[in-house]
Amino acid sequence: MRSFSRRSVLQAGIQLSAGSILSKHALAQCSSKSLTKVQTGFETLRQDHYAPLKGHKVGIVANTASVDATLQSVVDCLHQSPAVHLQAIFGPEHGFRGSAREGYAEPQSVDARTGCTVYDIYMKTGKNLQDILKNSGITCLVFDIQDVGARFYTYIWTLFDCLEACAQLQLPLIVLDRPNPLSGQDATGPVLEPSLASFVGRAPIALRHGMTLAELAKLFNAQFIPTRAGRPAPLEVIPLSGWQRSQFFDETGLPWCPPSPNMPTPLTALLYPGTCLFEGTRFSVGRGTALPFQYLGADQPDGSKWADHIQQQSHPGSAVRDVWFTPLAGPFSNTLLHGIHCTATDRSCFDPITAGLTFLRSAQALSQTSIWRGDGHFFDQLCGSSKLRPLLARGADIATLAGSWEKDLTAFRALRQQFLLY
Repeated sequence: MRSFSRRSVLQAGIQLSAGSILSKHALAQCSSKSLTKVQTGFETLRQDHYAPLKGHKVGIVANTASVDATLQSVVDCLHQSPAVHLQAIFGPEHGFRGSAREGYAEPQSVDARTGCTVYDIYMKTGKNLQDILKNSGITCLVFDIQDVGARFYTYIWTLFDCLEACAQLQLPLIVLDRPNPLSGQDATGPVLEPSLASFVGRAPIALRHGMTLAELAKLFNAQFIPTRAGRPAPLEVIPLSGWQRSQFFDETGLPWCPPSPNMPTPLTALLYPGTCLFEGTRFSVGRGTALPFQYLGADQPDGSKWADHIQQQSHPGSAVRDVWFTPLAGPFSNTLLHGIHCTATDRSCFDPITAGLTFLRSAQALSQTSIWRGDGHFFDQLCGSSKLRPLLARGADIATLAGSWEKDLTAFRALRQQFLLY
């Protein structure tokens, strides 16, 4: 057995101690580099010691992406603060815990951590929603949900419905802002035709609206809620700090927490305004795979031919290849498909709506049967236009498709400008 002198043991201890010090120093450097550059509305509220919530029985609309910079639930933060009386929790689509699939919510329950009742408000509107809010006993409602920047992502319409209910009840509503992960430089795509209003679009805004949740709340409350409720809601917004409109989510320094089961990354969100249009077709969008909304496919066309056809067209900032995948939900569930894998290669020139329409035109050109889901009405609701399907059927090019919404988009851009906070 090898023996060690007291001196060698002491030297080893000093080296180990020095190593520990160096490790702590390295960790400190790592921590300083990882400090967030953008501060959410919740962080500002907490720094203000929750002053706007004092004296209120607080309800909050939140889900699994409602977190602080360390991934701690904002609901837990509110519950742990002696300055806040947390009364109730309200869950949107997918539920407060995010366990429900698309188009579903979680039933009413009691949250084990806080002891608060969790209410399902997915697609709850009018008097139904008013009764839920009133019977919960709250005197103030907080809304803190991560949006993804597309009109058909339903959380913004839960906000819309809460604004209407709060206007009727004259219940204070506080919206805690979060970044638009697609940046907020511009609005693009078709503006919803009022006749196509649904829970994937209640009001005429652009498909890629280019606004934050707080900005949308201000727009909704000024332009649409008074007509529906007779007066605006008592609205307060707590803005972001340090966010610039040019920033995509990965530039904010904030951690990405999937706001819904099939929104795993900011890249998914970037593609979503275009590839989600395939939800209005008989195609799978890859739900349940590693790359939802990046994988697209059906029984036809063949993935190789489809990818080749797309590659022959202009689609700046994106790339496609053929891929085999098996979706676990939606059309062709548990069926092996040969489709395409699409991605953004240069987001400075990538337009997800143009890309999505390019993929649709190509799929239609190569398919031997109709590509639409049912009679196509759901596709119209998703894109917000009754003009696109007929134009696609005639083989219209991208410029013609974009021309069909240009007038309404110009008007929306002017309206939007009035409510921008950053």
